[in-house]
Amino acid sequence: MKNLRQRIFRARQLGNFRKLRNLQKLMLRSHANLLLSIIQITQVNTGKQTAGIDKEVINTPQQRVKLTLDMENTAHTVKPTKRLYIPKSNGKMRPLGIPTIRDRVMQAIVKNLLEPEWEAVFEPNSYGFRPGRSCADAIDQIFNRITSKGTAKGDTWVLDADISGFFDNISHSQIEKSIGNTPGRKLIKMWLKSGFMDKGTFNETTQGTPQGGVISPLLANIGLHGLETAIRAIPYRDRPRKSHPKGQLNKKGMGVIRYADDFVVMANSKEDILGAKKEIEKWLEDRNLKLSEEKTKIVQVEDGFDFLGFNIRTYSEKALIKPAKTKVLQFCKNIGRVIASLSGATQETVITKLNPILRGFANYYRGVCSKDTFSYIRHRVWQSLWQWAKRRHPSKTETWVKDKYFHCVGTRKWVFTCKGVDGRGSEKWFKLFEVGDTPIIRHIKVKESASPDNPQLKEYWEDRRNKQGKQYWAKGSKYYQVGKNQGWKCPVCGDYLFNGEDIETHHIVPVKEGGTNDTQNLVHLHKTCHKQEHS
Repeated sequence: MKNLRQRIFRARQLGNFRKLRNLQKLMLRSHANLLLSIIQITQVNTGKQTAGIDKEVINTPQQRVKLTLDMENTAHTVKPTKRLYIPKSNGKMRPLGIPTIRDRVMQAIVKNLLEPEWEAVFEPNSYGFRPGRSCADAIDQIFNRITSKGTAKGDTWVLDADISGFFDNISHSQIEKSIGNTPGRKLIKMWLKSGFMDKGTFNETTQGTPQGGVISPLLANIGLHGLETAIRAIPYRDRPRKSHPKGQLNKKGMGVIRYADDFVVMANSKEDILGAKKEIEKWLEDRNLKLSEEKTKIVQVEDGFDFLGFNIRTYSEKALIKPAKTKVLQFCKNIGRVIASLSGATQETVITKLNPILRGFANYYRGVCSKDTFSYIRHRVWQSLWQWAKRRHPSKTETWVKDKYFHCVGTRKWVFTCKGVDGRGSEKWFKLFEVGDTPIIRHIKVKESASPDNPQLKEYWEDRRNKQGKQYWAKGSKYYQVGKNQGWKCPVCGDYLFNGEDIETHHIVPVKEGGTNDTQNLVHLHKTCHKQEHS
């Protein structure tokens, strides 16, 4: 699979379209692609328990075998999506279109032949829903644009753009034109026009791509491909400097940083941004899209703006990036609601529930100026847990409550911790994740056009994944040593541990058979590989 994706990438990179289409046909018929897609949809993806309109969910190995045989021997029929609504941060509801399990598997198959082709041509500053790229890369590129380097002055103005109803309005004809004669194009057209069921009523879809589909983010990126090139082609004049009082043509062009349908345009003057805004509106109009007048803003960087949950601004020409205040307060409210919902749960359950939420927040913001935010979060979490503990024992003194739920660990007091039993029946201490102890580690931005599908960059990606992955466990810890002992590779599939898949720790000799938690008895595996070991 990996080798075939790389061959597709290389064929597109070299412009060998005949070879490209033949390789894509091979990928479409690949048995390995089918098996991998079924594993991804039914075992790995978080929505694996969410059924489509046919109410089918695949849970057991026997069901997966049957699904494999059915999809190998039966022509695929596209079905409408199931409309669901989830709350947005502004209180409104976001519509999702949930395909059937079989449609999702087929979308994953087509995605594996379409994605490497487009990875070879996607623009360098597109970061959303692409392999090997993240929000952190987008934020780091903004940092690079607003930071002065030598005689070059950082950007001082920004167009904070918002496309109105992007997923609901993107033109089908534009996407179909872009994918051309790609194998699987008929399936893509059928998915785009499959319609959706909402409260028992069928609704047609003549435009847009449903949020919730496996292939939808890729189609969204294809739909907006070319935006960066169009903007960077606009000539504009740099802010006048003492050495060049009349201004000079800026050779680097305006900065465009895009994450799916969210993007910012950066320049050195308001006039340049206004000119870019007009060009963007024309470009979007051809795709049946327009900027939201309400949400699109033109601001000076020194006044600050929010992007992808971060607040970005400059102070005395120095960049300061930190978590956006609205996201921090929203996170605190969410933590409060989670703790309140666990009023009757054990302390062990509360810790188990909170730790992944706290760790996820810390990992997302660990690359920027977040130390004060982490300390604030720790205090707010402590307040909520203190109230939770006191409500459980209204007749007890505060000293009694403190001694029961909060203990001294090392030099730190008031640590929310307890003794319990893990899933293997072993006694262990459960300790709340300390957000405030998260080290701030500067993220290293991905190379401009680098893709994991590029076979010429194999060493670059191995080195990058290892460096990022080693931050997964604290250096010197038992789990770090286990990873180091196995060369940071999964012994089941032979791939690098940090390839984007979830990681679990496996006991070579099971605990129930006398196995220990020593490093010699532990090995890190990809989640799907771990399930394979226990199947």
